Amino acid sequence: MAANGTRPLTRIQQKNTIAILEAALDVFSAKGFRGATVDQIAKAAGLSKPNLLYYFPSKEAIHQTLLAGLLDTWLAPLRAIDPHGNPTEEILTYARRKLEMSREMPRESRLFANEVLQGASNLETVLKGELKPLVDEKAEIIAGWVAEGKLAQVHPYHLIFSIWALTQHYADFDVQVRTVLPESEAGDPFEEATRHIDTMFRKLLAV
Repeated sequence: MAANGTRPLTRIQQKNTIAILEAALDVFSAKGFRGATVDQIAKAAGLSKPNLLYYFPSKEAIHQTLLAGLLDTWLAPLRAIDPHGNPTEEILTYARRKLEMSREMPRESRLFANEVLQGASNLETVLKGELKPLVDEKAEIIAGWVAEGKLAQVHPYHLIFSIWALTQHYADFDVQVRTVLPESEAGDPFEEATRHIDTMFRKLLAV
């Protein structure tokens, strides 16, 4: 269906819709929702403002479409934690997946970070309706592993927050990371970051 839900998209309309969403991801991730404008998105997409508004009636509509499209991808690594798996390896795998997402999807990470920093008004339904129940579920699993003596005494929620902070930092503060690192590592900080995070959490979780 078209962005306005009225009719199937032609090939050109599909191309323009993708161009708009790609441009919007660039603009929103750099400027946040409040700082972004329809004019900026249209220019980045190579379209006129009236042409863009044919596909999406407002900046809010573009933003909501982006967030909805990214949500499943963003939450997938957390959903993948298996209560029947090896506890340490399940958590380490989650951390590695989150770090890999920072490597492959830095704009998406900054999109969510900017939205949260600005009060998350466009994410409130997601945070309360999807993220919190999922985190509650996984925190209960982690607490169970701790109670069974399979993990060290860690606070499940703060463990998850720590993974978010350590992994998303490499996307949200990419310029700082690459500026501060030695030149030999700045080109690709993720290989060493993976080793560091793996070692740190393995020691933290060890019984």
